[in-house]
Amino acid sequence: MKKIFLLFAAACGLVACDPISEDISNGGHITVDELLSKTTVTLDKAPDGSNGNVVTCETHAPVNANWTIAGKTFQSNFTTKKLKLGDQTITLEGLCADGTLLEASFPISVQTITDPLQKFYIYGEDPAEEPGFVPGAWNAACMRFSENEGKFVDLNGNEDALPYLSDDIYWGFKTLVFEITDATDDCAGRIMNGWWSARYDGDQDVKFTNGLWELPLTEAIAKDCARGNGGGGKDLDIMVTSGSCTIHSIYYEE
Repeated sequence: MKKIFLLFAAACGLVACDPISEDISNGGHITVDELLSKTTVTLDKAPDGSNGNVVTCETHAPVNANWTIAGKTFQSNFTTKKLKLGDQTITLEGLCADGTLLEASFPISVQTITDPLQKFYIYGEDPAEEPGFVPGAWNAACMRFSENEGKFVDLNGNEDALPYLSDDIYWGFKTLVFEITDATDDCAGRIMNGWWSARYDGDQDVKFTNGLWELPLTEAIAKDCARGNGGGGKDLDIMVTSGSCTIHSIYYEE
């Protein structure tokens, strides 16, 4: 498969280096230019020559690499991810052994879907089996991801519950997508856990509007809400605090 090579340096080194005595082994640090010379960000190519949506990020520089791709962080010198259409910027933080932090940015443009994102439904894949529901205001049970701690009443009058989220979802830092309709102008809610012990919205209610609302799962959420691998098992909980809306489906894509 042909690759398009994209390399852009909008980068800044936090510590100046002496190019004569510089040690670029794992025991020292490198410059931003050296980081860039050892790094590639590539998009696959569609048959018509346009940029596809699969990005591959790789660095051979002697650093601990943190890539930020579509709002997600990947701690690896090599990573690949499927993206949505549009212009975006991938960033790389390279931490040298002596503590020097290097930063670089790579703007890319995804023009064609060559490998479609797949939806993984948590709720609502089959609207007949899992119809929409209207979560009641200040009812923390309605959107608590716990099979035995929360209940809602669907549009057909049946009682149901959202399932536990797996550790793969929490620690994979997936982005949950909520399909919302019938949102009132004042519809807003709180992102918290089922124990009311932490909020993940900056202590400010988020506004819910018609369309697709995305909730990126973070390390803080995983540490509190995952049920294993160091998680506290407190269950993610989204609670409507004003107005109303209808939730039709909840899924993530990859």
